[in-house]
Order: sequence, then C-alpha cells, then structure tokens
Amino acid sequence: MNTTTDRPQYLVCEQKWVYVLLMAAAGMMGAYTFNLRGGVFCNAQTANFVMMAVAFGQGRWMNACYYLIPVFAYLSGAFLSEILPSPVKRLGFLRWDTYLIGFEILVLFVIGLIPLSWPDHLVQVLVNFIASMQYNTFRQARGIPMATTFCTNHLRQIGIALAKLLRKGDRSMIQREAAHAAMLLAFVAGGILLTAACPPLKERAIWLALVPLAILFITMTHADLTTEHEYLGDKPSGH
Repeated sequence: MNTTTDRPQYLVCEQKWVYVLLMAAAGMMGAYTFNLRGGVFCNAQTANFVMMAVAFGQGRWMNACYYLIPVFAYLSGAFLSEILPSPVKRLGFLRWDTYLIGFEILVLFVIGLIPLSWPDHLVQVLVNFIASMQYNTFRQARGIPMATTFCTNHLRQIGIALAKLLRKGDRSMIQREAAHAAMLLAFVAGGILLTAACPPLKERAIWLALVPLAILFITMTHADLTTEHEYLGDKPSGH
C-alpha cells in the first residue's frame, strides 16, 4: 500500500456522495424491475430464497428450481467482483471500482434496449448480477459500513445509532445516523423518479439511472488518471 504522507485519508470511491448516487441508482433499478420487469425486486436475494422455499413446499419443483438462476447470477457477481480487482490493478490504468461503474452503465444501457415483450427473467438476471457486483465492491463510505443496493441495513444502523445516542450520549452517532438516512432518502428518491418515468419512457426509463452513474464514472476516472493515480494499488476501506 502506498504510504506517501500526502495520501488522502479516503479515496474518491469512498466519499459519502458517491454512495448516495449509487443508492439513488439502486432505487431506480429496483423500481424499474418492479414496475416494468415482472413485479420483483432484484437488488437483493432474500425474496428469491423465500419464493423458492414456498414453491418447494407447495411441490412446484420446476418453479422452485427457476429461482436458482437469479441466485446463481447474484453469486457470480459477488465472485467476479472479488476475483477481478487483482488483475485490473496490474493494468495500472483505472481502479476496479471505476471499471465496475462503466460496466454498470453499459449493462443498463443494453437493458433499456430490450423490449418489454421479451421475457422479464433476462432483465432480472442482469440486474441481479450488477447489483451483486456493486454491493460487494462499495463497502464503506469514509469508514462507515454501507450497502448500496438495498435499505434494510441502513434502517438497522439508524436504530443502533439512535440507541447509542440516547443511552450513552455518543454524539458521534448523529453523523452516522445522517449518513444512513441520506442513503435511504436517495434510494426512495431514485425509486420515485424512475416510477414516474416508466409510463412515458417504458423500457428506456432505466436510462435515468445512467445519470448518477455517469457522474460517478467521470469523476472517478478523472481521479484515477490524475490526483489518485499513484494510489491505484490502495484498497478502499472494508476490503
């Protein structure tokens, strides 16, 4: 790891505003698949495991086995996002985090070209895959553990921070609560915006998610090539 004294404490990819934009994009992805692609939420896998268990319990074996497809897609995303950073680092051009944002932009652009008449499962699996990669890659915002594709953990962390604030008077928890609340608000805002855009834009509504992702890609690429180029080998917090 680079030990230069003027190294920033946190890289651009660890800044809180980066996570807020990622969460807004995730809210858009969730609203998109729910409104237009099968009425499901593809950013996490709990629902798929529940539906698989229910289908097995009802004896619908083929339906139950289908859920192994999105589960495997999510598993593959986590696996690849853990394997790829090392070879990417050796290229010495951009950080893995930046390449991932570029890949997400490409996948979401392609999804916007897939007609609504096509099987919803295709889009669902693609969202499963990129959501898993995003969740596993972006883990901490300025040292605060974060999830960038779903809300449950943020709600839990707000409850924990509130309890510590009230019981111990730990005022540092206020900043932590604000960070998690911002993530929840970003997710909801993204979902609202995307939902409103679905009727007029139809399958292309997902392209709205390209806006926050494009901002991230441009900013992170600039940092990788200039101010943070000598720190390409440094791992973000939580890795």
